[in-house]
Amino acid sequence: METDRCVVLATERYGSSESWKYCAGDAVLERRRDEREGESRGNIIVRSFKSVFLPQGYPESVSEDYVHYQFWDTVQAFCSSLSGTLATQASLKGVGVGNQEATVAAATVTWLLRDGTGMLGRILFAWQKGSKLDSEAKKWRLFADVLNDIAMFMEISAPYFPAGFTLIVCTAGVFKSLVGVAGGATRAALTVHQARRDNMADISAKDGSQETLVNLAGLLISLLLIPLVTDNPILTLSLFFFFTILHLFANYKAVRAVVMDTFNEARLSIVLQQYLRDKQILCPLEANQREPVLLEFRKTMPIQLGVRLQEVVQSPAELNLALKENNLPYLLGVRNGCVHVCLRPEASVHDEIRAMCQAVWLSSVLSPLTSRDHPKQKSNWEMVHESHKLMDTIFNPFLTGVEAAGWDITRTLLDWDEWRVEWKTKSN
Repeated sequence: METDRCVVLATERYGSSESWKYCAGDAVLERRRDEREGESRGNIIVRSFKSVFLPQGYPESVSEDYVHYQFWDTVQAFCSSLSGTLATQASLKGVGVGNQEATVAAATVTWLLRDGTGMLGRILFAWQKGSKLDSEAKKWRLFADVLNDIAMFMEISAPYFPAGFTLIVCTAGVFKSLVGVAGGATRAALTVHQARRDNMADISAKDGSQETLVNLAGLLISLLLIPLVTDNPILTLSLFFFFTILHLFANYKAVRAVVMDTFNEARLSIVLQQYLRDKQILCPLEANQREPVLLEFRKTMPIQLGVRLQEVVQSPAELNLALKENNLPYLLGVRNGCVHVCLRPEASVHDEIRAMCQAVWLSSVLSPLTSRDHPKQKSNWEMVHESHKLMDTIFNPFLTGVEAAGWDITRTLLDWDEWRVEWKTKSN
C-alpha cells in the first residue's frame, strides 16, 4: 500500500480521454494513469477507434451536433452505397455486359456521353447556384441526396427501355454531377460549422475515413446481394425502394440534427418574427428546429441583397425618398414585387443584419397573403420609411438579445451579391 501512495506534483490530460499524474519518486518523476480510469481492453479499443475515425481533440474540437449528424450521415451513406451497387449493375447490363451482341465501341460511346453531359451539368450548376450553397446548406444537402436517388432509379430503369437507354443514363449523369457539386459544397459548409478550432482539414479527413469504412461495409453486403438480384428485377426494385426510403429518412434526420449559430435568411426571419410577436429571442436550437429544409415555393415577397442602385431607385426623386429618415450605409426599395437592398462599401456585419431585418419585415407585410388579409393603404416608400422607424426602436435590443441567446453576430450566411454603391447624402 505504501508504494501506491505518492505526492502528486503534476497532472496532465489528453483532451477529455486520458488523465495521468506525476509523482515524486527516488530522484525521478513517476508517471501513472489516473486510478479512476481503468486500463481495460475496452478502453484501449475505444481510444484507438476515436484516434482513427474522430477529429483530434474530440469532443471539444467539434460542434455539439457533430455526433448526431455523423450518425445519420453514416446511415445514409451506407444505404446510398447499397443503392449505388444496384444502379451500377443495371448500368453495366444496359451497356451490354453479358450480351454477346453488344460492341465495345457502343458501350464506350454511351459511357463517354454520360460522363460528358455530367461534366457540362457540373459547370452550369456551379455557375448558377454556387453562391446559394453556403446560405442554404441544409436545403441543398437534402436536395442533392433526393436527386441522387432519382438518378439511381433512372439507371436501374434504363435497361428496360433500350431505345432511350443513352438519353436516360445521360440525364442520370447530369443529375449525379449536380449531386457532386451540391453535396461536396454543402459538406464543406457543414465542416466549417463543425470546426471549433479551425480544424476543417482534420474533420474533413476523418469524415473521409468514416465514409470509406461505411463504403467498405456496403461493399461486403453488396457481394452478398448481387447473386440474389441478378436477373430478378422485382427484388432489385424492392431492395432499391427500401434502401431509398431509409436513405431519405436518414438524410432528413441528419440535416435536422445540424444546429447552426449564424444567421441565414430563414433563421433570421424566424427569430425576428418571433421577437416581433412576443419579444422572445429564440436560441439557435429552437430556430434551427423551425427552419425549413426542403426547397419550396416562396410564400413571401423575395429579397435580393447587394444589388445595383438602379434596382432600388430609378430617379433623383426616388433616391431622396430612399434617403429619407435614413443615414445608414444601405438603401432599401420595393420594385417589381421584390425587396431590393444595396450596400455601401463600409457597411459592417451589424449593418447587414439590420438591413436584412428591415427587408424581412417589408417582405412579410407586403407579401400577397398579408396584402389580401390587410388591404394596402400605404405606398411602398411609406412602408420603407416605417421600417426605418421600427428598426430604430427594436434593433439594438434585438441584437443584444440574439447575442446573449448564443447567436454568432460576427459573421452571417446571408446571400449578399457583390455590388457596392456610394451615394451622396444630404450632409455632404
